[in-house]
Amino acid sequence: MSSPALPALSVLDLVPVRTAQTSSEAIASSLDLVQRADELGYRRYWFAEHHNMPAVASTTPPVLIAAAAARSTRIRVGSGGVMLPNHAPLVVAEQFAALEALAPGRIDLGIGRAPGSDPVITQLLRMAGTTSDVERFPEHVRDIRGLLSGDGATVRFTSGGTYDVHATPAATTVPEVWLLGSSDYSAQLAASLGLPYVFANHFSGEGLERALDLYRTGYRPSEEHPEPVTFLTINAVAAPTAEEAEARALPQLRMMARLRTGKPLTALETVEQARSALAAEGDVQAEGIMAAARRRWLVGSGEDVRTGLTEFATRHGVDEVMISPVAGAFDGEPMDAALARRQTLELLAA
Repeated sequence: MSSPALPALSVLDLVPVRTAQTSSEAIASSLDLVQRADELGYRRYWFAEHHNMPAVASTTPPVLIAAAAARSTRIRVGSGGVMLPNHAPLVVAEQFAALEALAPGRIDLGIGRAPGSDPVITQLLRMAGTTSDVERFPEHVRDIRGLLSGDGATVRFTSGGTYDVHATPAATTVPEVWLLGSSDYSAQLAASLGLPYVFANHFSGEGLERALDLYRTGYRPSEEHPEPVTFLTINAVAAPTAEEAEARALPQLRMMARLRTGKPLTALETVEQARSALAAEGDVQAEGIMAAARRRWLVGSGEDVRTGLTEFATRHGVDEVMISPVAGAFDGEPMDAALARRQTLELLAA
């Protein structure tokens, strides 16, 4: 009997920034990773949206997607995701219509309902430009789909007149729209709209089975997607040895613990810095959080992680897994190249 096939692989990138690294170097590293993922046959490459975090440079997915599209030829590039409450639906539609015109047939618009920031940043975003009401999220998702379509959307005036609006004048193709989330709400909304759906397993992990069941059983077929379409995300670190992989996972695990315990966030530590700080602090709560997170990650040799990916995909009935390559760097490794994350992609594609 043949063993299950490795699922199609994709990449989720938060553009990590490590100690002493500049934003320019971090973005250069990610663009190098996009090019390598394209060469290795990965299916898609998505950028997240986060704000005001010292270790995360993925603040503006559309800008990064444009740069990634220019550095690749085959791979789909997109957002994982655009946090819609931070933006006006028309602006999102126009940005992604332009991206689709730049790279026809290769753009994914992943949309999330969370703010991707803290309350202060949310308020600053509202002061700096037009945003959208989170309570009108389903309506705004529908608006974006309409604006991206060839027919456009229609504004109806109370006086009885109408006004047609298009995200771009003459679209021949449109981005694929995905709903992202980590709750029952997002799964049920995606099912009701007949949209592809991704559960943010890399971030939460809680409620995965229930969300998938709600999405699949409640799915209403759409013209574009007669059947439910979904894949899963997971944090992964692959290295030549399991020992090296465990070491490279440590910086991101420590950042996760700082996030969960409300400690001030910093640039991503190197492996040596993380080891030293862990030994000095002796924080039992943080160590418990790290241990719990580690159990949900895939960390090990390339063969071990590939086996884990296959089992994970089979268990949840998906044919694609999007990995967040969270491998950290050792002291002295180049600032402008994502050697550790690149190593993960190469070993998994081997």
